[in-house]
Amino acid sequence: MALSKIDVANMLTGATPVANGGTALTSGFKNGVDPRPDSKPLVVNGNMNIAQRGTSFTHANSNNNEFPVDRFQFVLGSIGAYTSTQETLTSGAAYNAGFREAARIDTTTAVASPDAGDYFWFQYIMEAQDCLVFKKGTSSAEKMTVAFWVKSNKTGTGQLTVKDSDNDRQVAGTYAISSANTWEHKVINLPADTTGAMNNDNGAGFRFEWWLGAGSSYSSGAVPTAWEARADGDRGVSTLAINDNTANDWAITGVQVELGEYSSTTLPPFQHEDFGDNLARCQRYFQKVGATVVFANHTGGTLALGATNINPMRANPTASTTGALTVNDNGVENFTQSSSNINLADGNNEAIEFGIDNFSGMTNRRVMRLREGGEDITLDAEL
Repeated sequence: MALSKIDVANMLTGATPVANGGTALTSGFKNGVDPRPDSKPLVVNGNMNIAQRGTSFTHANSNNNEFPVDRFQFVLGSIGAYTSTQETLTSGAAYNAGFREAARIDTTTAVASPDAGDYFWFQYIMEAQDCLVFKKGTSSAEKMTVAFWVKSNKTGTGQLTVKDSDNDRQVAGTYAISSANTWEHKVINLPADTTGAMNNDNGAGFRFEWWLGAGSSYSSGAVPTAWEARADGDRGVSTLAINDNTANDWAITGVQVELGEYSSTTLPPFQHEDFGDNLARCQRYFQKVGATVVFANHTGGTLALGATNINPMRANPTASTTGALTVNDNGVENFTQSSSNINLADGNNEAIEFGIDNFSGMTNRRVMRLREGGEDITLDAEL
């Protein structure tokens, strides 16, 4: 059977024609070309599903920066106090779009008139090598589209500022919250930048800043709709001022970054990863581990022996525990070590080793599990 002109058009463009009941692109492809050159979404944990550190945090007045979900952080500089959470969604437009978690912040101590140097934003940082697809700093530089779901009790205009960490440049776009306490989908188009090539490394590349409050040092300029050298006064011009009342809140989910320029009707669909793949990608930056180690006939003194495998990380992580380490000797807790030395034991960032000082009571070669009083050892390689 011969294909009609409408059928051929549908095959070539990926769109369902209006005559067939369609209104826009349905596959996310245009002219038969996949708009995503990478097999994975550029943003890790954009659906806010993974929260390894916990699901509720308190932010104090001075630089208490926390991750309510993996890879996404509230950055606070002396402008009130807040509680951030991984919020569970049970209804609303974002829920209907397939999202079940969000990152949320609630104001607990308001500052209606911030000092000049105060700042408050929500951020995501992308590795520089993952930003190369935008060809920044070349004559072939590409435009960028950032999309997300957002909800707040406040209506008004918010600002997303994108910084190029390698070249200290920035650009921004704004979004409007039209209805209070309602999930709304936002799409922001950002121009290409032919100035400042990005490094091919695992350092910070694009830094995405959703501004929520700012003093005059960060808000006295104009929204930079074209790329410019970093100017702090332009970074937080439109902030929604979540800091000005304890009734205020702000939440976000479904963050995606796309190569090219899209509208709300042509935007490719959000790429939902399965939970295991999403977790593994988050563990490149942060993870909690336990350890099984071997002690060989030590009765006291200093021990530096044993290692545990970890998922490969972005860089040599900072390792820490929040309390004393306890050793289980075949199920019996022999001693508790109040200080520990945890180092990377593998050049590929895939193992850690333990140094235990000033212990006693070990008489045999045993296989033991080293743990920290109900908590695992944390490894942090965030940007």
